[in-house]
Amino acid sequence: MGIISGIGRKFRSISRYNQIIKVLVKYGFEDLVDYIEENKKYTYLQKIIPKASKKHATQYSKWAKMRLVCEELGPTFVKFGQILSNRPDLVPLELTIELEKLHDNVPPMPNEVAKKIVETELNDTVENLFAWFEPAPFASASIAQVHRATLHSGKRVALKVQRSGIQEVIGEDIKAMYKIADILERRMPSLKSFDPVGLVKNFEDSILKEIDFINESVNIQRFYNNLKNDTSLDQYAEAPKVYQSLTTTKVLTLEFISGIKINQVEELIANDIDTKVIAKRLTVSFFKQIFVYGFFHADPHPGNLLVLPNNHICYLDFGMMGSMLPRDISIFGKLFISITNRDVNNIIKTLQQLSNNVSIENMRDLEYDINEFVEKYYVREVHENEMSTVLLDLKDIIIAHGLKVPTYFFLFARSLVTLEGVLSKLDPKLEQFEIVKPYLRKSVTEKYNPIKIGKKVVNSVVEIADYMEEFPSDLKNAIRKINTGQVKVDLTHKGIDPMVHTLQRITKQLITAFIMVALIIGATLLIIFEISPMWKGVSVIGILSFSLAVFLGFGMLSNIRKGDYDY
Repeated sequence: MGIISGIGRKFRSISRYNQIIKVLVKYGFEDLVDYIEENKKYTYLQKIIPKASKKHATQYSKWAKMRLVCEELGPTFVKFGQILSNRPDLVPLELTIELEKLHDNVPPMPNEVAKKIVETELNDTVENLFAWFEPAPFASASIAQVHRATLHSGKRVALKVQRSGIQEVIGEDIKAMYKIADILERRMPSLKSFDPVGLVKNFEDSILKEIDFINESVNIQRFYNNLKNDTSLDQYAEAPKVYQSLTTTKVLTLEFISGIKINQVEELIANDIDTKVIAKRLTVSFFKQIFVYGFFHADPHPGNLLVLPNNHICYLDFGMMGSMLPRDISIFGKLFISITNRDVNNIIKTLQQLSNNVSIENMRDLEYDINEFVEKYYVREVHENEMSTVLLDLKDIIIAHGLKVPTYFFLFARSLVTLEGVLSKLDPKLEQFEIVKPYLRKSVTEKYNPIKIGKKVVNSVVEIADYMEEFPSDLKNAIRKINTGQVKVDLTHKGIDPMVHTLQRITKQLITAFIMVALIIGATLLIIFEISPMWKGVSVIGILSFSLAVFLGFGMLSNIRKGDYDY
């Protein structure tokens, strides 16, 4: 039985490789036809090429043909193309534009197949699970389709059901991709810098997460919690609730939400919904995801955005999300503020910080390009409200100078282009920067919040205390290893006294600094909690602690001024 199944797998693999080769040969032949037609060469060959082939070959550009290859090869290659469109640092701009158009025309599964998947995954019949289940899907895509249902409680839900056999198809396609990538690396050394095998590995990680609906349910829950915990007055976004008990790796059950698609402007107006208000609220909700939550919806196209009766925006489809470190949120905010302030040096600094302080080979050229970018940005009026234009221009400079910014930078730029396409239909005159500025400033100033600084200081003091507790045993272990000959020490005494003296001074200054911080924190707490004895309403011990901290500070400054020449 194992032998037969092994042969079956081999046959499927060979069959899939043949299909891939046929499609590549087909479009490769068309490229050759296009070349012959364009250059008017080999007239004898032109006579034997069918007219239909000539027409098809000249109808599409080479970039469009690459998109058609992905569409013809099916869902795995479509997804690969969509992910590749988020990497303008790796593929030409013309190709990214084409790949963004990728779509999959896949008919829905037979009703009985979908029903069987639901029952197998949820271990019960649909009659027992739901008061009503719609056999035919109301939405269908390459990886899954969506059915309406009603729970016995009366709640309406949407069931996202994974296509039968899609995991096996994707598995075979990824194997083929690895083989193609390996051949490209070996046969075309110029492509090594793009790391084809690494690209396939990144894609594999991404698509395996996407076909695991548990992972998507976690994304939704995280997004939902961010919105739920945001009690500010400018919280205008919503997300569907996840029904965890009815969710598996292949079935995702969500709250069914009714609304108007955000690009249906006429219907919005007919329902007395102000599109300018919606545009502003969409802008606020999206940029809060970036600069407040650090977790954003990376595919905000019209099909994933609903306008609700309360003028809130509901986000759908959480397969593609972007995540940012708290440190990067602050840097990102500082980048935009530096651009608006025309601060070339700070723009370069923030780009270096995003690139993990990578060294820049030609700083003068980078300064020139950034300066030109800033000057162009300030005289341009056509795109003055489009932040995506700013990011895309900056992206070209980043790529040209080999700066390795995090992947979310490109993901954010692409999602911003999509978002601004929606905003332009709702309110073409929207002042985007004016809406975003408060969130930019907050993301930067949040770093200098006294409470956060205090917590960092306290954590540092605790870490040092823990280390001092462990230090004697570490020292004993080191001495034991030296005594037993496990560690051999060979020291050459040459100019070591000044260095020892400097280290002693630095150690004293560090200890003094920590004592000062502890005294300041202690004094603050004593004054806040009004610890007796009191003098004119202020804690005397608090005043003394603060005074001692100031005294130590002056002593430390005096010691620093002496330098290393006091021995």
